[in-house]
Parts: sequence; C-alpha cells; structure tokens
Amino acid sequence: MSEEHYYLELCENPVQFENASSVNNVFFDEANKQVFAVRSGGATGVVVKGPEDKSSVAFRMDDKGEVKCIKFSIGNKILAVQRTPKSVDFINFIPDYPHLEFSQECKMKNASILGFCWTNWNEIVFITDQGIEFYQVLPDKRCLKLLKSQSINVNWYMYCPETAVILLSTTFQGNVLQPFVFKSGTMSKMAKFEIELPVVPKPAKLNLSERDIAVANIYGQLYVMYLKHHSRTTDSPCAEVVLYHLPREGSCKKTNVLKLNTTGKFALNVVDNLVVVHHQSTQTSIIFDIKLREPDCALNVHQPVLPPRSIHPYRIPLTGPSAVPSQPPVPCELYSSSWSVFQPDIIISASEGYQWYLQVKLPPTVNLLQDKGKLIDFLLRRRDCKMVILSVCSQMLNGEDKGSLPVVATVFDKLNQVFKEYLEAEQTYTVAMESGPSRGSAARERPVRTQAVIDQSDMYTHVLSSFTEKKDVSHKFIIAVLMEYIRSLNQVQITVQHYLYELVIKMLVHHSLFYMLHQFLQYHVLSDSKPLACLLLSLEGTYPAAHQLSLDMLKRLSTANDEIVEVLLSKQQVLGALRFIRSVGGNDNISARKFLDAALQTADQMLFYTIFRFFEQRNLRLRGSPSFNPGEHCEEHVVYFKQVFGEQALMKQATV
Repeated sequence: MSEEHYYLELCENPVQFENASSVNNVFFDEANKQVFAVRSGGATGVVVKGPEDKSSVAFRMDDKGEVKCIKFSIGNKILAVQRTPKSVDFINFIPDYPHLEFSQECKMKNASILGFCWTNWNEIVFITDQGIEFYQVLPDKRCLKLLKSQSINVNWYMYCPETAVILLSTTFQGNVLQPFVFKSGTMSKMAKFEIELPVVPKPAKLNLSERDIAVANIYGQLYVMYLKHHSRTTDSPCAEVVLYHLPREGSCKKTNVLKLNTTGKFALNVVDNLVVVHHQSTQTSIIFDIKLREPDCALNVHQPVLPPRSIHPYRIPLTGPSAVPSQPPVPCELYSSSWSVFQPDIIISASEGYQWYLQVKLPPTVNLLQDKGKLIDFLLRRRDCKMVILSVCSQMLNGEDKGSLPVVATVFDKLNQVFKEYLEAEQTYTVAMESGPSRGSAARERPVRTQAVIDQSDMYTHVLSSFTEKKDVSHKFIIAVLMEYIRSLNQVQITVQHYLYELVIKMLVHHSLFYMLHQFLQYHVLSDSKPLACLLLSLEGTYPAAHQLSLDMLKRLSTANDEIVEVLLSKQQVLGALRFIRSVGGNDNISARKFLDAALQTADQMLFYTIFRFFEQRNLRLRGSPSFNPGEHCEEHVVYFKQVFGEQALMKQATV
C-alpha cells in the first residue's frame, strides 16, 4: 500500500528496554514518561529510560519483595517504590544526600494503597481504597510530612500529570468521579460528576472500569474520555466515546460524542489535539477533531475526520550478537494484544521492549478529505501544517484538482483570518509592552507564531509566483485568483504587500489588458506605493500611459520631487527620472554627477551618451560652454565618455 494511505505512524526512534520476562518486570511512569525495567526485584539491577535522557539511569536496590509500583519524582530527585499494600519506600538520588531507604505507611487504618503519584519533586499523593493522602517528602530528614488527607471510598484512580489532576472512581458502580487538583503544596477538591452508564446493573456493582476512562488535555482544556460500549438494551448498536469537559472552576459537563460506528476492543490516544481511537479486531485507527463542529448543536456529535486506516507498518531492526548485517528488519505486529496505550500519545510493547510515540502524518490527509474548507480548518489546528497547507493551495490552483473561485476564496479567507488574529495579538502585545506593566495585570506573553500563520511572503514564494507562470492555466483565472487573495487581505484590513500588486500588473501587461490595469489603478483596487510607481515607470515602453500613472501615484503619496528622482534612479529609471524633473521644471538645478553615476551603473553606453549629451547642452545653455565646472566633480565621466566615444564626440564650444 502506498505511503499516501497511512496518516498515523510510530516514531522512528523508540525508547528501547529489556522486554518483560519471568525475571524482568516492566513499569511505566506517565508523569516522567519513563520505563523501568526491574530485574529480580531490583537486586540484579534497575534500568530507567526516558524520552529526553541522554543516557539511561541504572542502579541496584535490595530485593525486599515484589515491586508493585516504582516512580521517580520530577527531575529524578527521589525514587518511590511500593512493595506492600500498606507502605511506600523512598531512596534519595539527590547528590550529597544519604543513599538510604526510608519508608512511609498510609495513615488510614485497614486501608490498602492502590498507587501513588508525584505532583512535584518533593510532593507525593498516596491513593488508598479509603481516600487520598498528600505528603511533602523531606529528603534531608528522611521522612514525610502529611499536608492534607481526604476520606472517600475509592475503586480506582487516574492521574493527568500535565494538569496535576487526580480522578477518583467512587460509589458502588464506580461512575461518580471525584477530581482533585494539586499545586505547590495545596490540594483542592473539584466538583464531582457522574458518568452516564448505558445500563444500571441490579443489584448495584462496579460497572465503570478504568480501562474505559482516559484523561487528556485537548486544545488546552482538560477532558475525561469515556469509552461507552454498545448495549443490547439501548438504541445505539455501536460504541462511542463521550467527552466530559472538566474546568478548573464550575461543574463538569458532557460536551462531545465521538461515533465509532463499530463494536469491539478499543484504546485511546491524543495526538496533536486529535482523539485517536484504535480498534483491535480490524487493526485500524480513526481520528476525531472536536473543533470540527456540527453547527447548531448543543452537544457536539462527531464522525471520524478520515476513513479508518492502519498505523504505518513498522519494522524492528535486528540487533545483538546474533544479528547479521544483511538480515532484513522484522515486521512489528501492530495492534498486538501485548500493547499498552498511555496518555497522551504513548504505545508500549512490553514483550518486544519498545516505547513509541504515536504521530500524525499530515500529507496523506490532503487526498482523504475532499472538502477543501474542512481540510484547511483541520490543517490549521495541526502543529507542522505550513508546508502542507501551501501544497493544498498549489494543488487547488493547478491540474485536475483545480478548485472553483468560491472554494479558493474560502481557503484564502480562512488563512487570512488566522494571519489577522496573529497580527492583532502581536500589536496588542507591543502596545502593552510600550505602555509598561499596569497594576493588577498579569505579565503578557508574546504571542507565539505557529505554523498556521501563513503570511503574504509565504503565499507569494510557495504558491502565487509559480502559479502566475503556468502556461496551461487561463490568464483570466490567474488574475481572478490574485485579485481574490488581495480582496481577502483587504477584507481583514491587512496591508497588501507591493509584490502581490506587481504580480497582477505584470499579468495584465503581459496579456495587454491595459484598460483593466487603468481601471484597477483609477479605482484604487491596487493601492498606491513607491515600488508600484517604479514598476509602472519601467512599463512605459510597453504602455506609454504608465509614465503618467506612476507620477500621479507618487504625487498622491505626497512624495517630494527630489525623493521621486531618488526612487527612479534607484530603480535605474534614469531617463524616467530626467523626464520627471523636466516636467516639474527642476532640470536646471539637478546634480549632473548623480545622473551620470546612475547611467554608468546601468552599463548601457547609449543611455550614458544620452544623459551626458543632455548635461552638455544644459551647460551650454546656462553658461555658454558645454564643459563641466570643477565643482561638479564629473572628471571621471568625461574620461569615460572620451574612452568610449572618442574626444571628437564631445560638444564643441559655440563660436560667435
């Protein structure tokens, strides 16, 4: 199957660890994204591997029984190990601190520790079946200090490290969830909420499994995702994922339903703000974007953005002493029953010893999503979207997939809206910085320029300049597209760059559409600018009226006469500059050297001859002699003139 088929892939460089076996237990810490390989209870070694670690951490610890859970605090400062249901052991890894174990039992009598979570480098939460206990670890004193505790019956728990929120499953059925949030030594209770079960069992029993719940950060907001399996007694024959939005303040609300259109075993990931649902029996995955909204619907019901596809095939390279260089890599079994999926984007195969990050490939989505407006909305929210969006724009203007003008307009409007929002945020930030910090206002952060910000130079460089050179596309369509882009920029009040107007003018002149050019200039469809006026001047040979149009434009810009001359000379429009200065009656006062220098730089000998002769005639008219005065510093120009045209070509002084 072609590369264009797969829109999901496993990362190229996974974290590798010793695979799980009878002597090697594997644990994963979701907060630090670290894999622990614990051999023989730690006596023959513990190897810790994480995503950013340049080298893995390896150490030994006494075998004091089977390890149930093992995690480092943030920054690998303190190691916590749970071996019994009653206590957690700690080992300092801070330099110059004693490397001795110390232990902490849970406070509640008859309680069993279900697990623990580090919320800071020295703060830890024990979750027991009777509540939660929040501790500060004092590594120098080798003890823990209880900061806060809360009694509550707990079936299971879930932790979201990005937001430091712990979710507790309570009640007999397990469907009442109680969140707690942790921040710098404080523990706060959030509003509890109920997950709507498809069927309420009688008598009541635990009905909501932690396998069917995931907590994730999507578009900067915290969501609880509930995998609702189909029920024979309800109307919906297919499974769905129900999203509950969990705000810091206020109550949790059911906000989105993702339709899976099938049944079976599922697993959830979140990649680049997309909810990815893996389906084991068909070995495919689907993606949902909760911002692609269905209009006029309070509860957003979503279908998959794209058709189901498998993750891109992955091959495991053979390593070790038995590996032969010529041996081909072994295909990896995707959607294996030994896979474990962790939030937000991690897949672990303990049996093979790999930890992958799941990634979205954007190029294949282009041909899978036919609605261009929807496609652009989808791409604008993705991380590495710029080049893909620009390729969509090019594809939309060329070849078989050419879009109609209204579609092109829609795409331009969507791109320029994002561009405008960024410019406004940048301007607000600049104004705030210049006015200084105001009382009571938080320090402003400079707006981040994401890849979704596609400016005029991006469009010009990657799309429009090559598009205007297409021979197989109607020039009328090309001009219409250029004007559509300019209209779109004007609509959101973005100043149009002169190089876009230049594209339009060159197209109009190339196809002799002078009447249309005149109309565009007359009615200010093309905004006045000095570069544009210079371009018009350069077109004088093709379109004589362009000279006057350019001068009118420069005058409208309130440009001083000498500045107009400078602009023209900088564009090597030496004759144009001379004509202009004569038209305003300033030719008796201009510097001969400036014009002769400009003429020399063009390397056009006949132009130099014309300009030189003009100043000889001026000298003759003003002073009665064609020669230049020493104060004019034109000696080198006279020498050059003699070299090229001969001394006899110099004007002779008139004899009486």
